[in-house]
Amino acid sequence: MTGERPSSFQGLRMVLWSKDQDKLSDMSAGTERIEMKKEGAPPAFHHSNGSVHPIILPDNPEEVPQTPGEYELTEVTSIPDPSDQENERPDMVVLDCRANAKGQREEDALLENTSQSNESDNTSMDQSPVPPAPLKETSFSIGLQVLFPFLLAGFGTVAAGMVLDIVQHWTVFTEVTEVFILVPALLGLKGNLEMTLASRLSTAANIGQMDTAKDMWKMIMGNLALIQVQATVVGFLASIAAVIFGWIPEGNFKMGHAVLLCASSVATAFIASLLLGLIMIGVIIASRKVGINPDNVATPIAASLGDLITLALLAGISTGLYKELEFNDYANPMVCAFFVALTPIWVLIARRTPSTREVLYSGWEPVIIAMAISSVGGLILDKTVSNPNFAGMAVFTPVINGVGGNLVAVQASRISTYLHMNALPIAEPNPAPRKCPTPWSTFFGSGVNARSARVLFLLVAPGHLVFLYTINSMQGGHTTLTSVFIAFYLAAALLQVVILLYLADWMVNWMWHRGMDPDNFSIPYLTALGDLLGTGFLALCFHILWLIGDRDTDVGD
Repeated sequence: MTGERPSSFQGLRMVLWSKDQDKLSDMSAGTERIEMKKEGAPPAFHHSNGSVHPIILPDNPEEVPQTPGEYELTEVTSIPDPSDQENERPDMVVLDCRANAKGQREEDALLENTSQSNESDNTSMDQSPVPPAPLKETSFSIGLQVLFPFLLAGFGTVAAGMVLDIVQHWTVFTEVTEVFILVPALLGLKGNLEMTLASRLSTAANIGQMDTAKDMWKMIMGNLALIQVQATVVGFLASIAAVIFGWIPEGNFKMGHAVLLCASSVATAFIASLLLGLIMIGVIIASRKVGINPDNVATPIAASLGDLITLALLAGISTGLYKELEFNDYANPMVCAFFVALTPIWVLIARRTPSTREVLYSGWEPVIIAMAISSVGGLILDKTVSNPNFAGMAVFTPVINGVGGNLVAVQASRISTYLHMNALPIAEPNPAPRKCPTPWSTFFGSGVNARSARVLFLLVAPGHLVFLYTINSMQGGHTTLTSVFIAFYLAAALLQVVILLYLADWMVNWMWHRGMDPDNFSIPYLTALGDLLGTGFLALCFHILWLIGDRDTDVGD
């Protein structure tokens, strides 16, 4: 069948093969030269997401247009024998077709990196890195790979909960209660930035975009600079949200407290993102070397120390800056100005890498919206924990939020990698309406994504029981673990994860079919919703338990 060139495709690269030449040459104006030795393969149309379709050109050379972007693509079911074609007939290969859609540009930038690497090597395609084959995974192998980082991340959230249970009584948290609003927003940075970084690098590693040292270090430097820019901006905006949410109910505004929140938030976000970004890069590189799917281990490990590091930094920095308010009025503004002044440097570094350049320009929407969603959860936490009757909620909040965010981040990263590796069309010009997935297809389907959803859901109850027992053994919290409390807590945790896994199945595929890279867009939304659902369900549990008489605040005092 013959179809017109899709209107959403632009920048079509045309490469002519001449029988008198031993290489392919790029004929499109304004594009970089790409050279490959002849492999004897039939002419094909290569979509930028990896799909390949055969092309049959007219027998008469005069019928071939001389300008790129005007060819008619003919899809065939069988490939003609090259020996039957005339010697003087040129063959043509379309190397890249760029979709005019947000999110797809980053993938094209990744392809551009590979093209530049091939140009510098001047070697044959046989010597260039070949994307590794998809790893064959069973339910047992998925569970085995996810279990250890899941438990490690869970114990990290338990430690963060113990820290929050202690610091909630510190002076800065009692005098400047808006700091509680910063907690979910800053802890959510691991989902907005670090988990997104891990998902982006995991996908790049799985499709072979980090197999050479040059490409790997270029990707690493660009992504580190990118998350520093995002952390600084998100930290600043989170402080503004905390000031607004704290001012609206009470109508009380203090400039000193506002500057304190700004300096504490920006400094915490910057330092935590730098440390966690370095950890993520090391985990992904090590995972590929030992043959483990980075999607299964990178995102949970991002959270294993993420909550603890971020919360400890927030408590320490805010306490130190609060003490400076009494003696030095310039300390807080100078700290805030210092980290903001570094932003142009990180912007310049991030712009040098094509893959991060596009995210730098178009990747702000999910990060900022996710921060706002997490801040609403922080408002719930602030109003609940500030009530002495519900002080026991503090120790469980990082745990329930962290477990839900970790599991849904794993699932979203796996679905995104599945779509990339199977070369499914992204941003089709006229996509057919896609039915919303049903809970049955999400959890009981026959595909690998449904299998992983079942495995992740089955980890929720046993994992939380282990974490609750750990908290109880360490005499943490202000709540006795009665059977009624455990039942309500597990119900809230299971409901949270069911909703998140279902939303992940719908959201990742929806974004993919609309040209948005799920690695950059889905995880921030999902982890922020996990914070909101987890905090809301947990607060509801404590209110119900208080109403039915299962109440105590003496444990851990």
